[in-house]
Amino acid sequence: MTAQGSSQAGNNLDPWYHHYAERAAGLRASEVRALFAVASRPEVVSLAGGMPFVAALPPDLVVNAMERVMREQGPVALQYGSGQGVPALREQILEVMALEGIRAHADDVVVTTGSQHALELVSKLFLDPGDVVISEGPSYVTAMVIFKSYQAEVDHVPMDEHGLIPEALREHIQQLRVAGKTIKFLYTIPNFHNPAGVTLSWERRIEILEICRANNILVLEDNPYGLLYFDKPAPDAMRSLEQDGVVYLGTFSKTLAPGFRVGWALAPHAIREKLVLANEAAVLSPSSFSQLVISEYLATADWKGQINTFRGVYHERKDALLNALDEYLPELTWTNPNGGFYVWVTLPQLLNSKAMLPRAVKELVAYTPGTAFFADGDGQQNIRLSFCYPTPAEIRVGVRRLATVVRDELDLLETFAGTGSLDPLRTPGRFNPLPNDIS
Repeated sequence: MTAQGSSQAGNNLDPWYHHYAERAAGLRASEVRALFAVASRPEVVSLAGGMPFVAALPPDLVVNAMERVMREQGPVALQYGSGQGVPALREQILEVMALEGIRAHADDVVVTTGSQHALELVSKLFLDPGDVVISEGPSYVTAMVIFKSYQAEVDHVPMDEHGLIPEALREHIQQLRVAGKTIKFLYTIPNFHNPAGVTLSWERRIEILEICRANNILVLEDNPYGLLYFDKPAPDAMRSLEQDGVVYLGTFSKTLAPGFRVGWALAPHAIREKLVLANEAAVLSPSSFSQLVISEYLATADWKGQINTFRGVYHERKDALLNALDEYLPELTWTNPNGGFYVWVTLPQLLNSKAMLPRAVKELVAYTPGTAFFADGDGQQNIRLSFCYPTPAEIRVGVRRLATVVRDELDLLETFAGTGSLDPLRTPGRFNPLPNDIS
């Protein structure tokens, strides 16, 4: 084969390089996933990944549910099921959503292989190349991976301590329309936002729904953390106010365990029909076994009490993180979430969170750089710290190590004062949290 023929067939690393569909170019390993291999080393304190602390779940609760399912429904549990999901579980999902003000019908619930899968199905149904998804800036990293895989653009709207800013949303919609862009939906995480940790206020929920209704824009409400509040519940879900214009995504990954891979979408009827077809085309049917175990757990265990236990665990760890930041890095600013897993930290202006990460790992602490949460490479001045998995003592050690890294970076900058930033192309992150003492 000639050199030219070899080049057309592939490249030195992948002989099928030129055979892939164009949309495959949008598939990128997220910075969060890339950290997992490093963060799994026992000597590293990981403040990076949003892994639930499943050890707080009494094993007998799940084991007993599994045993009962296999004894009483074994042949059904091990068989193919409905592409929409087990009817009994869909009824129980209504009870879960009712805690956040949602009234719905089980026929409009589609069970998926985690809410991530639901997000992918919605994107598959709606996104054409060149379409625009509006989202908060910053936003959930893997959502952007999905949107890009369907060759869509992500337009980030600024947020503050009260969540997405409605007036900025209006301006972005107008600018996109003037530019001739097609807006397919608004993607939002209103409760204990990932990564910012803030919660969208009730007044803004109403206003944002009105804006989207007036502009014929679908709202994709992603709510994995809503029941994991600390001092007080978040406002009722946006879906509680609007049925026809909102697709609501939920999951058992944070309130039970991610290993079951069970989530759901609550959608308007016409969208629901297409979601079922897309679900069947992708996985044929979600796991009957996982669904029946969760259904048995919800029917027999004190699941609300267990969620309350998780709240206590995460609240204690959030306090440990904020106390450690106060002690070791008081010159920084950060958000103070009332639930969820994350704190969003703003570094001194000249530091670059992505460039600093290898040095942090060398000091045996891992975080997620802010650049992971922007589609346009912004966020260099920010880091996301996750308090959900490490113990309070480990969190304190991790922040102390992070403080060493930050101080070393600042000392280096001072040594080379006048030569400019270590990263001259850096632009500050758009979302700056409130002062440390404001929640």
